[in-house]
Amino acid sequence: MSWAGPEDIFLSTSLASYLDKKLLVLLRDGRKLLGILRSFDQFANAVLEGACERVIVGDLYCDIPLGLYVIRGENVVLIGELDLEREELPPHMVRVSAAEIKREEFLSSISSMNMRICTTSFTSLKEEFLSSISSMNMRICTTSFTSLKAQKAERDATDLKGSMRKRMEFLDLD
Repeated sequence: MSWAGPEDIFLSTSLASYLDKKLLVLLRDGRKLLGILRSFDQFANAVLEGACERVIVGDLYCDIPLGLYVIRGENVVLIGELDLEREELPPHMVRVSAAEIKREEFLSSISSMNMRICTTSFTSLKEEFLSSISSMNMRICTTSFTSLKAQKAERDATDLKGSMRKRMEFLDLD
């Protein structure tokens, strides 16, 4: 096994190979930043020059300019170099203004919130329905059990009355 020498300073775990290159940085909160890496340290804290935040909603996107941007290393999920010769986005993506993308984000969050509310409402209605059915079943079962019990008691009483008559026949009290 050979040890890394001075020529191996640009290891795959080092950000040094990305200096002065355009990068895409994915953050823990889901934001995507684009910019040129100007500096970094051992904690993956990074400085991006000409940074912009790329916001994508459906087929719409917007690059919101941020300027010189310092990123705390613990918030970095992924760093990747962008190939400047390739198209950054698929051709069906449409660039819109920052105001329009914020509006689309808002509408998207409202629609997902409505779905959660509808799902929650449906779930609570379903639970309420199942609860009422089970209590109704309990009442039906209890009623059925009670009526079966009453019918059995009535049969037993009739049987007992008949057997008492048979026993009393021998006395012939006339």
